Amino acid sequence: MLKSIDRIAIFGAGAMGAAYAGLFTDNSDIRVCFAARGDRFARLDGATINVNGRDYTIPVVHPDRVDRPFDLVLVALKHHHLTEPVLKDINALTGPDTLILSVMNGLESEKLLGHVCGHEKIVPAIAAGIDAMHENNCFTFANPGRIIFGNDPAFPNAADTDRLERIKMVLDQGGIPNEISPDIIGTMWWKFMVNVGVNQASAVLGAPYGIFQNVPEARALMVALMQEVVALARHRGINLQSSDIAKCVDMLNTLSPDGKTSMLQDMEAKRKTEVEIFAGAVEAMGKEDAIPTPVNSTFFNLIRVMESN
Repeated sequence: MLKSIDRIAIFGAGAMGAAYAGLFTDNSDIRVCFAARGDRFARLDGATINVNGRDYTIPVVHPDRVDRPFDLVLVALKHHHLTEPVLKDINALTGPDTLILSVMNGLESEKLLGHVCGHEKIVPAIAAGIDAMHENNCFTFANPGRIIFGNDPAFPNAADTDRLERIKMVLDQGGIPNEISPDIIGTMWWKFMVNVGVNQASAVLGAPYGIFQNVPEARALMVALMQEVVALARHRGINLQSSDIAKCVDMLNTLSPDGKTSMLQDMEAKRKTEVEIFAGAVEAMGKEDAIPTPVNSTFFNLIRVMESN
């Protein structure tokens, strides 16, 4: 019989973290809490958050005050917040049976988490299609999207399907659409391609999803960014094709026209963006593989200049 997941800690109380906390609270008896220290702990402890018009008081745990390991740690941080001290805080909440699910952007979080917490605990994942937003201390989403996850053949426990079933069971309980991918690495590269395209184009254009749904020129910019990712993926033996770009367009058409990417929200709030793990990573891989990436190189420079204003 599968060991149930009864206690979940979420690192990251932004738009996605708040959405998932609200869904778990609404749909299950699972004990869910945020994890933080310092100013973030003080801000969250006893605070009320509003998700889709409903108020929630989600408990918060301090990593130095954990009496027993959590069953699942869900990591929903920005890449630049996944520092060495935070990685140690995540590890403090884990035990031998803990599973770690990262819904962070980019291709590196699983490796970083595995290095500190143990690769055997990591279940690679992406969040696709969620249109969560954070504005004026309120969180909203029209589409919860899906969490897609699977086993990485390069990690220990790659043949252990029971842990995938445990995660599926708890996500089902939380009312969170989900899917087990037989090729999670290819799926992660697909999500990376989506982020490189729509996140960066939206940030430079100041465009919500509706612009990409209705303006061909906006879609063309997005596609040009993604085509460079496809070229890199194919060179590296990743199963990503030009036809996968069409899947991205189909997904975008399911999102709220007024919804905004996380990068556009960061730009509007004058927060640090994740351009280093998008265009920066594409540019770096392009140099390694001798594959030109002029569109991403241009967007990298544009976004860095926009961040500095």
